[in-house]
Amino acid sequence: MLFAIKQVYESLIFALSALKENLLRTILSLLGVTIGIFAIIGVLTMVDTLNGSIRSSLSFIGSKVIYVDVFPWSFGNSEYPWWKYFRRPNPTYAEYKFLEEKLTQASAVSVFAVRGNLNVKYKSSSAKGVFMQGVSYAHNKVADLRIEKGRYFTIQESDNGKNTLLIGATLATDLFGSADPVGENIKINNTPYTIIGVLKKQGDNLLGAPTTDNLCVVPFKSMLKLFISNKRRGVRPQIAVKGYDSDEGLQELENEVRGVVRAYRGLKPLQEDNFALNRPEAFFEFLDGIIGALKVAGWLIGSFSMLVGGFGIANIMFVSVKERTNLIGIQKSLGARNYFILFQFLFEAIFLSVIGGLAGLLLVSSLGLLSTETFVISLNSTNIAIGLIVSSVIGILAGIIPAISASRLDPVIAIRAK
Repeated sequence: MLFAIKQVYESLIFALSALKENLLRTILSLLGVTIGIFAIIGVLTMVDTLNGSIRSSLSFIGSKVIYVDVFPWSFGNSEYPWWKYFRRPNPTYAEYKFLEEKLTQASAVSVFAVRGNLNVKYKSSSAKGVFMQGVSYAHNKVADLRIEKGRYFTIQESDNGKNTLLIGATLATDLFGSADPVGENIKINNTPYTIIGVLKKQGDNLLGAPTTDNLCVVPFKSMLKLFISNKRRGVRPQIAVKGYDSDEGLQELENEVRGVVRAYRGLKPLQEDNFALNRPEAFFEFLDGIIGALKVAGWLIGSFSMLVGGFGIANIMFVSVKERTNLIGIQKSLGARNYFILFQFLFEAIFLSVIGGLAGLLLVSSLGLLSTETFVISLNSTNIAIGLIVSSVIGILAGIIPAISASRLDPVIAIRAK
């Protein structure tokens, strides 16, 4: 066993020596693999970055959530009969309470609404165009609300509609600078609110989707009181229902929500739904289809380069066998086994391919220089592993036939070769 390992190690050394002696040929033969790995892993990396950026941009809508609303979401559909939905009734707070009481397949139920273009003041500082979101107590279980300082609402504050709020990181900086805003009082449209927490900064995102950075989050009942007192009606609630992880595809939850909403609205069996059940998964499935197509395109483009690179390495290996036929005969006459010769050339082919793969991965990692705040390009360990595995397989496939032919040479005939 030890002798076999030693011979494999020696064949490894021979392979490295051969690559060093023909440095220019080595570089030229690995270019095809380099370009192929760069094309494949580059596309996979860019697609993964695109996918991650889009999903991060939409993190505010939550996962495994069904939204009860008037209008259905539409993705990739050119025909959208929006005129059918105007006469549908809006979800209500009473409907939310009914769902919260009746649903058994939901882990959390929340009602929320959003209004924009509000004026916020703190002493001599002010901010305009601020968004307000009114939410029920369970909303932090449905959506992505990360608190950096302070705390979330209590049940009493939510049920009683207390004038407490969470503010976004950018809004906190605009009003308070570097000071801690927790516990301070601000005015929203001249109504006083007490800050109980500051949301974690999200920054810009790829889609330009709304973030919590310039947002005020208040109890839902407090938001209703604010707009009623200011005679500015028009708060349109939405209901969000979060399912359990065990509910694959949220089919059980969707069926139950549809039945409960229809019962609450008194719809007869043959009547059409007068509400929409929207799921973020619908968009993510649409996105996954696009991402999958891009990955397939990347593999197809890279495969041609890998094929050319593989043939290039195979050709170089046949040339190498021809050049070293005399040396192979001498090695065999001195007792070298067939597997020693085979590994010598096979390792050489693998090294060529892996070095080309590493060069391709290095080029992919350099794409990180093109990163922006909303599109951070990063080569992950999975794609590195894919690149190394693919290049190793190409090396084995390209080198196995030349290596076998070299190992089967007759030592007498090989020594006489010129």
